[in-house]
Amino acid sequence: MPTGNEDAVSDQASDVVIVGGGPAGASAATFIARAGLSAVVIDNDKGYTRRALLNNHLGFPDGITGPELVDQGQDQAERAGAIWVSGTAETLTGSAGEFVIGTDDGRMFAAKSVILATGFSLTLAEAAGLATSAGTEPHVKTVVTVDEHGRTSAPGIWAAGTIAGVSVHTIITAGDGARVAINLLSEQRGERYVDHDVLPAG
Repeated sequence: MPTGNEDAVSDQASDVVIVGGGPAGASAATFIARAGLSAVVIDNDKGYTRRALLNNHLGFPDGITGPELVDQGQDQAERAGAIWVSGTAETLTGSAGEFVIGTDDGRMFAAKSVILATGFSLTLAEAAGLATSAGTEPHVKTVVTVDEHGRTSAPGIWAAGTIAGVSVHTIITAGDGARVAINLLSEQRGERYVDHDVLPAG
């Protein structure tokens, strides 16, 4: 769902644009925004998580539906400060620090860095000319090639979740989104980034 402030975003470069709003994308957006960077999520709401019934996701002993998990992920990312944009990203051009992502309705979003979290879809990655390799998960024939930190073959573009070859289980893709976001933040800051809150004393 649009948040009402997405038009302002398209006029300026965001620190990170995350393409895909499933567990990996929402998790990455939450960590990026909590770190004080501007984070924009472009999501077409067509991810497979919407079809899931999750009885094995930690923290939900009675289970949770895919739609609930996706909606709660969006809410958490937005509460952290991320901006959610409804649309399909169709083009990704430029280079590190100066990327431009074009959507199906003609909008353009500038970004310093990009995280692809598009699940099973490689359309945008292939359009951007990213290196790919054979997938190892069931029903996942091809994935984006990434290094151990989540970097793709193009500097400044990262990938997380199913598109990056990790297990399709939502608990794992969510964790991978967080991992890649932390690696991106660590690279930018020149030191290992952590995001830990503690309970009040007493």
